[in-house]
Parts: sequence; C-alpha cells; structure tokens
Amino acid sequence: MAIDRIRSDHYRIPLPVVLSDSTHKEITHFELIATRIGTTDGAEGLGYTYTVGYGGGSVHSLLTRDLPDLLLGAEETRIEALWKEMWWRLHWVGRGGSAAFAMAAVDVALWDLMGKRAGLPLWRLLGGADPTVPVYAGGIDLFFTLDALLEQTSGNLDAGFEAIKMKVGRKKLSEDVERVAAMRDYLGDGFALMADANMGWDRPRAIAAARALAPYDLVWLEEPLEPEDVAGYAEVARIGTPVAAGENFHNLQEFSQLIAAGGVHYVEPDLACLGGITAWMKAARMAEAAHLPVTSHGVHDLHVHLMAAVPNASYLERHGFGLERFMENPLLIEKGRAVAPERPGHGVTLNFDALEEYRVS
Repeated sequence: MAIDRIRSDHYRIPLPVVLSDSTHKEITHFELIATRIGTTDGAEGLGYTYTVGYGGGSVHSLLTRDLPDLLLGAEETRIEALWKEMWWRLHWVGRGGSAAFAMAAVDVALWDLMGKRAGLPLWRLLGGADPTVPVYAGGIDLFFTLDALLEQTSGNLDAGFEAIKMKVGRKKLSEDVERVAAMRDYLGDGFALMADANMGWDRPRAIAAARALAPYDLVWLEEPLEPEDVAGYAEVARIGTPVAAGENFHNLQEFSQLIAAGGVHYVEPDLACLGGITAWMKAARMAEAAHLPVTSHGVHDLHVHLMAAVPNASYLERHGFGLERFMENPLLIEKGRAVAPERPGHGVTLNFDALEEYRVS
C-alpha cells in the first residue's frame, strides 16, 4: 500500500525528578516527537524520537516541511530505500544530528506498520533471538547527594533490577571514586554496576579515572570522552575496565572507526540518534562481526525489540525519562530481564490525550 498521510506532533514534557549528568547538567524536561504514518487502506504505524529538552523544533520541522513530499505516495515496505532517500534528501544539513532524529521517527513508524501487517511483534520480525533481555536501571544522578543516590538504588533493587548504572564526572575525581566505592559497598561484590561519564572528561582525566575506578569491578565505563576522540578511546580501553560508547554517534561510519581502533568493548547505538531501526540493526551486526556485544541507550520500549532480535545482546538500558506515564503498556521487567511484547509491531500505544497539555506544535 502507498503512504497517504503523515502527522508529526512535538511535545515538551517535564521530568518527574530533575536529573543530572556531566554534560547536560540539570535536566528538567525531555522532548517527544511522535510521527504517525498512514496508508491508503487505513493502516497506521507509530514512530517517535526524543531529545533531552532542546532541539525538538528542528526535528519536528524536518518531519513536517522537508520529508512529507518524499514519503507521500511511496510504497510502505520500501524501508531500506526510503531510509537512503531521506539520508540524501537531508545530507546537506545532516549526516546525523537533527536529520537522523527525524529519520528515526519515520523509520520506526514504517517498521511498526510492517510488523502490524505481518501480525508479528517487531523482535520476531527482525530475527527473534530471545524475547527476554538483561536490563539495567539507568540512573541520571550525578548531582544527587550520596544519600539520594543510595535511596534511588534501594528503589531499583526493590523493583527487581539486577544491574544498575550511575553517573560519574563530578568536578573532583575523588568524589567520583567515593561515590562508586559507596555503590560497590552497598551492592556487594559481583553485582552488575556500570558508570557513565557522559563525555565529561578530557583524555588525561579519562585515563586517570579509568585507573582509579578499576578496583571497583565495573561492567563498563561509559563515554569517558567526546565521541570524536577515537585514539583516546583506544588508549582508555587498554587500561582494563571495559568501555561502552556510541550513544552519541549519528552514522555507521563512526561505529566502524571506533571498533577498528579497538576503542570500545560494548557497542551502544541509540536508534533515535542513528536514524532508526534500520541503522541500529546494522550497527549491531557490525559489533557482532567484531565479536563485541551490543547494548542500548534510551527509548527502551523500542530497543527491547532490537536487543531481543540479535544474538550479541548484552544489557538493555531502562531509561529514566518517564515516558511510561503516557503508554498503555509500559516495559515489562521480570527477574532482572526485560520482556519483549508479543503485540504486533513495536506494541507501543501512546495516550495522545494525556500528552496534549505538553504540545509545542
């Protein structure tokens, strides 16, 4: 069937709790850009993407002004071809950035539509490795007091999580070490603990931090450097603590370069940043070819399908933005594992009536 309608809506939503990391500092809102794509027989797929509070207007503009004429009338199943056409339509102002976020919303909607047509959940449509995936609670908590950090951790343990990520990147490295040490003491030896620096260090500080944090048995140290510093990532990766990176990559070439340099142990694509499901699956296959596991970042209700579809899945991130407030069926977690749903497509249904008060355009 041909695409005959596209609707994109932009929302700015307050977070339930003010969150914090080393680059964004305090985060009070996130932005949701939801895109519905319909066909001539009345079928519809839902796609969505997000920002950490800014830039959503540019994404929304691309979806409402620059892409509809390319998509309207197109055959809905030509997902790979349409992805490439969107890429070249926007490459002059893109090759990532806002263009990739806009493409992601379209790409997710088309995959959702394909799953609904087939009567299959997305994870089965994409290959169906295992419907359950190890999941960790992703804390965005750099400026929490130590007591608040441990209180949050207690809540995550009560919720059944068997892996937790905390933020590092405070002004003094000694404060990071103190907080990681306190978390390790609280969680005990062997509990899966990750730390995320959110690109907050230069190369000397990242090297010093990797050495200082080595005794605390981290599953990984995430984004110790800005994504462009491929040589620096390789240097940090040689210290010993595994490195996770990729959530800020916007094209596949960035993954290829970092993998080839030996700068990453856990490959971490975010479908929203990378241009959608089509590109995410390619990044996961690149990791598999290099004998590396893949993890995820953000939009866990979508990523659970992708992680469940690939054989080299490690941990799914359960993100802290609280979009589940607007969903009929939030992510199901059982015994430390996220469960990919059996509903056709990605299975996410947003409550647009509840979202209405947060509409920007």
